[in-house]
Amino acid sequence: MKNGNFVIAIDGFSSCGKSTVAKALAKKLNFVFVDSGAMYRAVTLYFQRNNVSLSDDIAIQTAIENIHIDLVPLVDKTQVLLNGEDVSDAIRTMEVSEYVSEVSAIKAVRHAMVKQQQALGAKRNIVMDGRDIGTTVFPNADLKVFMTASPQVRAERRFAELTAKGEVITMEEVKENLSHRDHIDSTREESPLRQADDAVVLDNSELNQEEQLAFVVDLVNKRMQTA
Repeated sequence: MKNGNFVIAIDGFSSCGKSTVAKALAKKLNFVFVDSGAMYRAVTLYFQRNNVSLSDDIAIQTAIENIHIDLVPLVDKTQVLLNGEDVSDAIRTMEVSEYVSEVSAIKAVRHAMVKQQQALGAKRNIVMDGRDIGTTVFPNADLKVFMTASPQVRAERRFAELTAKGEVITMEEVKENLSHRDHIDSTREESPLRQADDAVVLDNSELNQEEQLAFVVDLVNKRMQTA
């Protein structure tokens, strides 16, 4: 453990179930769950609402200085507050999904969010999921897990999530969005998505949520015994 805190980093592709596993794990361990993806989505929502051009460095920096994000743990979810407003549902729309990878690739945005994320990890035991948690945010995390699933399974999960919320969208549109995000996340210059050398891979294409949680809990127990 670093500084008395146990940090679990869960990275992986879009719609592979990172947040679901991370939330369940944090609840079981009584750790704090930090949804880094929600933070980038909140920034994206702010940019969209305020017409911030992704090619205007000054506008981006000004916007970042006016963004305050809070993650509030509730019984059944983490509430996301953007400058005091609950945007938990607003950040999960397809409109935000279409641009979040582009916003996340901006160096100034990543630096601002990583700083906030590291501050959270310095104070408590956490489970954090994202794209670069084990490689950039917490390279010395006590446990790193890299999650993945087949493109078809990921698309089916995302399609079900969106349609359950009433969004009208086709499976093909979901597949194109995931492919687009994968490409940007993996090829961006600043903190690209990649598997940390010391991460344990969890391919959950054929695993249910209970099996995934059991897999990670076993990893945590073994790691804590040697920490």
